[in-house]
Amino acid sequence: MKLFFSPMTCSLATRIALCEAGLDGQVDFQRVDLHTRTLADGSSYLDISPKGAVAALQTEDGQLLTENAAILQYVADRAPASGLAPAAGSFERYRLQEWLSFVGTELHKHVFYSIFNPFSPEASRDYARSQAAPPRFAHLEQHLKLQAFLVGNQFTVADAYLVTVLNWVERAGLSLEPWPAVAAYRERLRQRPAVARAMQSEMAMLV
Repeated sequence: MKLFFSPMTCSLATRIALCEAGLDGQVDFQRVDLHTRTLADGSSYLDISPKGAVAALQTEDGQLLTENAAILQYVADRAPASGLAPAAGSFERYRLQEWLSFVGTELHKHVFYSIFNPFSPEASRDYARSQAAPPRFAHLEQHLKLQAFLVGNQFTVADAYLVTVLNWVERAGLSLEPWPAVAAYRERLRQRPAVARAMQSEMAMLV
């Protein structure tokens, strides 16, 4: 497999999942420059993934899979014993998809994309911080007060995605102080060996 990624962006979630699944040693990691849409060898990333976004995963048979929710479930299903996703067809699997959708649309796109997009007007950034973020973090707070992970009692790929997104809080001009359960969740997950290893790998690329 090949994972096309950019350090500390949303593609970190897939690296975390691969580390949790014990598959990271079987993957060719291809860094993408998101400013120029090129790979390390200078070739065009758009020739591989016309969307130009990360993550993208190329399977052994040459198929390209994009979108975090799809890639993360693919990785989980490659290592079913890891428990990274409930069994396909179970109600808990739909809970996983529910949380993947929440993280991807309500947090990643609705809040953080509005803040980080260089073309967003300042009013949009202010709205994301003051109006969009609080009810979404409050929803997480209520859930994480009651259980350690997003789905059931085990780390899943939804947690890999959420901890990735929560890494952006301070850089976005937000604070988790009003939501202590979310803050505690982030710190606890950052201490997981696979999460820490994935983050250290990518942080080192930014030095």
